[in-house]
Amino acid sequence: MLMVGGSQASVDRLMPVFDALRPAGPREESFVHAGEVGAGHYAKMVHNGIEYALMQAYAEGYELLAKREDIVKNVPGTFKAWQRGAVVRSWLLELLVQALEEDPALTSIEGYVDDSGEGRWTIEEALANAVPVPAISASIFARFESRQEDSPAMKAVAALRNQFGGHAVKSAE
Repeated sequence: MLMVGGSQASVDRLMPVFDALRPAGPREESFVHAGEVGAGHYAKMVHNGIEYALMQAYAEGYELLAKREDIVKNVPGTFKAWQRGAVVRSWLLELLVQALEEDPALTSIEGYVDDSGEGRWTIEEALANAVPVPAISASIFARFESRQEDSPAMKAVAALRNQFGGHAVKSAE
């Protein structure tokens, strides 16, 4: 997804560049002229804040399922089944399945998760505009918590970030 800001004239002039940079597929599904200068960055910031919250929700579900292996014997398979026809299906879920297929108990990484600033910026903007963002706020605080102890949920978030963006993970060794 490519989100840009600027005048219509500037966007029209640069559209060949944007077309070359955006993901393949119909333009209306992979590109948005979000508004004036700065609107693209702002839209991406909100996108990344939502991403933080979604990853945290998957991670918490992972931890709960993993804690109850006496009931759920196949945690990776459970997430894999959710990829088809479940309301929670998404690319992030596919990436979590991929991470679990590579390391079913996520034993090779620590449950430490960095933040690159977009979540903080989203929360700062929410505070400045009196918009409640409890899920996004909780997700950034969970990342801070990950820096204090090794958590299965944070292992899942670290694995997801590594899968979709090649973000570094800390080795458990």
